[in-house]
Amino acid sequence: MATLYFHIPFCRKICTYCDFYKVGAVALLPRAVEMMHRELDARCAEIGDKPLTSIYFGGGTPSLLSPQDIEGLISHAHELFDCSGVEEITLEANPDDLTPEYVAELMTTSINRLSLGVQSFDDRVLEFMNRRHTAEEAERAVQRLREAGYDNLSIDIIFGIRGFEDTLPETLRRAVALGVEHISAYHLTVEPATKLGVMVRQGEYTPIADEESEAEYLALHRIFTEAGYEHYEVSNYALPGRRAKHNSAYWTGVEYLGIGPGAHSFTGEERRWCVSTAKQYSEGDMRYEGEQLTATDRINEYVMTSLRRVEGIDLDFVECSFGARERRRIERSAQPWIESGALRREGVRLAIPAESFLISDAVIEALFA
Repeated sequence: MATLYFHIPFCRKICTYCDFYKVGAVALLPRAVEMMHRELDARCAEIGDKPLTSIYFGGGTPSLLSPQDIEGLISHAHELFDCSGVEEITLEANPDDLTPEYVAELMTTSINRLSLGVQSFDDRVLEFMNRRHTAEEAERAVQRLREAGYDNLSIDIIFGIRGFEDTLPETLRRAVALGVEHISAYHLTVEPATKLGVMVRQGEYTPIADEESEAEYLALHRIFTEAGYEHYEVSNYALPGRRAKHNSAYWTGVEYLGIGPGAHSFTGEERRWCVSTAKQYSEGDMRYEGEQLTATDRINEYVMTSLRRVEGIDLDFVECSFGARERRRIERSAQPWIESGALRREGVRLAIPAESFLISDAVIEALFA
């Protein structure tokens, strides 16, 4: 099986913290969509006859696409791939794009899940992040989607923001009150090439202390799990049966084909990504770089993605896929963490307790080959 990802790296405003590939040249979007159809045709053989299980429109701002363009790409995928097993087709959306007219048109497409970049329910925080919407617009967007009939919604929120610690409780309360099926909660990260990175270098912003980060993380975990959400991955919470199928496929090593400027693809043994700028891409100049994964890369990737999930590492799978020697190495490396309580062993599984996910990087590094 495999998944399909469409990358739409166009934004009307650039967020303070965003380190993804994105451009503000929205006028290039129509031509880029044409090229995405061409790229689909050119690269469909890379996943061969593997059936698709999910389709995802990410960005950037995929809600800048017209519903007609969205459905056109989905229909093209149906022509090229076995889509009979596709259960989830997700569109990332900015709340202010979800006007009544847009939602009405979107209902005529195959999109059955939306992921909204809410980030905060405090307007001061949204202004700091340079977001386009207000807290009220975010709530209205969710209500509008509900009224239209969408029953699978996810929202993103960001925590760990110095100077706005007092706003987090209200954001969490309003997130829970919306009753969305899925919540992704990310810690604000300072990346050098972002506006936030510049602010840090100029002394205009200081990242939050580790102790405060941990306190906020534990508050998220407590509030969301008490509200009935399963904390199933470091940054992700879902109501029963509502885990993100597309992202879960990434974390379990499923192959995926990425279409669009800046999109990444994975075959199980090789990674490939488009290095063309949006302008080059829209002109039909598609160039790629890639890397072949070694045996060490593959085991380390398995360790990393597994320990970010509540299921953890399956030692029988390790032995079957990488050998008994690798299993013994992981068991030896895990023992001190088991004794400290940072890792739990249940049968053939090693997992980090969800409330301790914040220290997952240290455990993962210790178990790397």
